Amino acid sequence: MGWSRPAGPDIVRTHRPVEGGDLAPKVAGTITLVVILCFFAVGLTYAVGAGMGAGQLALCGVLMLTLLFLQLNHSFPLWIPRAARHRALTLALQAVLTFAPFTLFGAAWLGMPGFLAASALLVLRSGWGWTVFAGVIVATGFVQFAVGYGMGHLAYNSLATVLTGLVVYGLSRLSGLVREVQMAREELVRLAVTQERLRFARDLHDLLGFSLSTITLKCELAHRLIRVQPERAEMELTEIVQTARQALTDVRSVASSYVQMALNREVASAASLLRAVGIRTDIQVTETPLHASVDTVLATVLREGVTNLLRHSKAQHCTITAYADESTVRFSIANDGLSETDTAHYEPDRSGATGGVGLRSLTIRAEALGGRLGWSVRQDGWFELVAELPLRPATDTSRNPGGPGTTGATA
Repeated sequence: MGWSRPAGPDIVRTHRPVEGGDLAPKVAGTITLVVILCFFAVGLTYAVGAGMGAGQLALCGVLMLTLLFLQLNHSFPLWIPRAARHRALTLALQAVLTFAPFTLFGAAWLGMPGFLAASALLVLRSGWGWTVFAGVIVATGFVQFAVGYGMGHLAYNSLATVLTGLVVYGLSRLSGLVREVQMAREELVRLAVTQERLRFARDLHDLLGFSLSTITLKCELAHRLIRVQPERAEMELTEIVQTARQALTDVRSVASSYVQMALNREVASAASLLRAVGIRTDIQVTETPLHASVDTVLATVLREGVTNLLRHSKAQHCTITAYADESTVRFSIANDGLSETDTAHYEPDRSGATGGVGLRSLTIRAEALGGRLGWSVRQDGWFELVAELPLRPATDTSRNPGGPGTTGATA
């Protein structure tokens, strides 16, 4: 018989949810737990209504609690990882405790087979699971005759067992899927941020590694030659200056390639990323041609906004808008999911500065073009980042690689 692979402790270590994650997995798990407890409570009422003695009722309660533990182990394998390693044995034990007590409790135990049917679907592979599920339903039909019910109760008892099994199985699987989706979303966010960091680090290494090594070696050589061969040392110093200038050009080219972007192209990329991690995105961006410097700054504001959205919120919905009139373009990126802890990222620190390094850098760049950058938490709980820039800035920083228009990566 093919047993599905249990979720062991290694899975718990690898996919532990990050602190402050989405509430959806917790809500789904809570609903599933409440439903399971309600089904067991119904079974307990059958036992109480059967007129059992105190000792027999106590034994019935202990067996039900044992079945409840086994069912939770099958429905929530991450809750009890050690027991999840032996789900084949726990399923067999649940089967014994499901049918053996009929000899003691009779019809009062008819509410328990539905849980065994659900566990079979949760533990066994698909084909075996449905086969055992059907076997449990058939066995329940035979048992009901043994406890004194006739044909008139066959349809009701069989349907009740089927519904209990399907509801418990469906909610348990839904809870697991919600948890998996949340972990996948968190992993996508981490991969997106890490990938961009690696790209920038790779560019710096490729462009500056050789230049800095050359400068270091030639400085050491010039230091040794400056007294014995001053002319040779002077020549080496000249080459060091040339190499340093080339390194400076390389640094500017890295910064330029990082931020000299087009807003419309970055909007498409950001929308693809946000939708990939499950954030609903509404976009309304002007088609008005923008000045190169304005286009660059707005594209960089978009990147900073998306980065902060992923790092400092639990957003489910995001809006990206850009409107232009005769003299000004207004860009806005807003999102929900900002908690009180996340709001602290945008509050003034001890020096009186607000926002992170990236936002302060973007503020300087926006002001260099004659515009402004601002952010606020709206009354509806949304965070909004807004940039207003002139369509035709008085200062053209796009032609000056060292100016504000080519500042490096935002954080």
